[in-house]
Formats: sequence, C-alpha cells, structure tokens
Amino acid sequence: MNKNKSTEMKRSSKAENILSQINSKTKLGDLRMIAKDIKIDHELAMELWSTEAFLPRLLAILLMDKKLLSEDVLNRLDKDMQIHAFDERNNVMDWLMANQLTKDKKNIALMELWQNSPSALQRRAFWYYKGRLRWTGQTPPDNTEDLLSAIEATITQEEPEVQWAMNFTAGWIGVYDEKYRARCIKLGEKTGLYKDDRVSKGCTPNYLPAFIAIEVNKRA
Repeated sequence: MNKNKSTEMKRSSKAENILSQINSKTKLGDLRMIAKDIKIDHELAMELWSTEAFLPRLLAILLMDKKLLSEDVLNRLDKDMQIHAFDERNNVMDWLMANQLTKDKKNIALMELWQNSPSALQRRAFWYYKGRLRWTGQTPPDNTEDLLSAIEATITQEEPEVQWAMNFTAGWIGVYDEKYRARCIKLGEKTGLYKDDRVSKGCTPNYLPAFIAIEVNKRA
C-alpha cells in the first residue's frame, strides 16, 4: 500500500521543473506563456492537477487534451475542485469552462445538460456559459425567454456561486435584448442581489439595475 502511495507522489522531472517556476507572484499571463511553450500534454496536465494546488491546476487546464475530457473525467475534476476555498473553486471551474469546455462541440453539448446538475459548479458553468454567449457578442440560441423564466423562478434559492452566474446572464440579456431589459431590471430590484456590494473604481456593479444602466450607456 505504502509503495503505491510513494509511486503516486513521485512526479516526472518535467512536472517538477514546471512547478519550480510557479509561486505566489505568478500571474495568469505567466501560466499562459508556460502553456504556449508546452502546448497539449494531457499526462503532464494530470500530474500538475494531482498537486491539488490552485495555480498548477489552472496551468493543468491549459494543457489538457479536450478530446479526453469525457463526462466521467469532468465529473472527477468537479469533485476534485471541492477541496478549494469558495473563490478558488469558482475560478477553477470558470477557467475550465472558458479554456476547454467552450472550445469543443461535444463539451458544449455536455454543458447544455448542466442546468439541473446536482453539482453547483456545473450549474454555474451552464449559466456562466449562457451569459458569455451574450457578453462576447456571439449569436445566442433562441432560448432567452426560457432562461429568464428559469432565473426568475430559481435564483433566490440557488447556491451563491450559481446565483452570481444567473445574475450575470440576466445582466447581459438586459443589456443586449431591449425587449427583456425592463424585466431584468425588475428582477434585480425584486431580489436585491448585490445591491449593497461595494465595487472597486472602474468596475461595474453586479446589481442588475446599475449594471444594465452602465453597460447600456457604454454602448449608446
């Protein structure tokens, strides 16, 4: 038993070399530069992931082979993320969604099934993806009415990490779809979510009435 454990903990020299380059001062841009040199290396990615450390896991995601991200693998990664603190956990899932899941039709189709997943992180990915489609100016599917109805019905009962993503989606619907704008503003007023949050200078508040007004004004 001990022998297996020590074997598992032994890392390749390549992994050790990369880990020696990552410290508390490492930025996301630095991780992207490292990944650009290595390109895809799924085995190395899994070694870095097994460290259970935040930044090595972000780098691991950049190195993963999207063809190997099956439903079982994604469920296991989701389970592994639960060890992280709240913000880190959300950041890891958001990074996985943006850098891997959105790049592959098979994984987009899988994400589309996560609206009612038992995993809060998977539900977050579903809603964040829907918001990003609108935010990045891509033509979203014709399901805005259904999404907004689902948000109105469930946002107040959702986990905080999912609430944020639902609110994000409602915000961008309100910005880009004038037909639903008043409804999205009313939703924000009704829930009061993020109304009292303080935001850094230059940042847009998450409170829907303020968010929508500011973002619409930018595009006027």
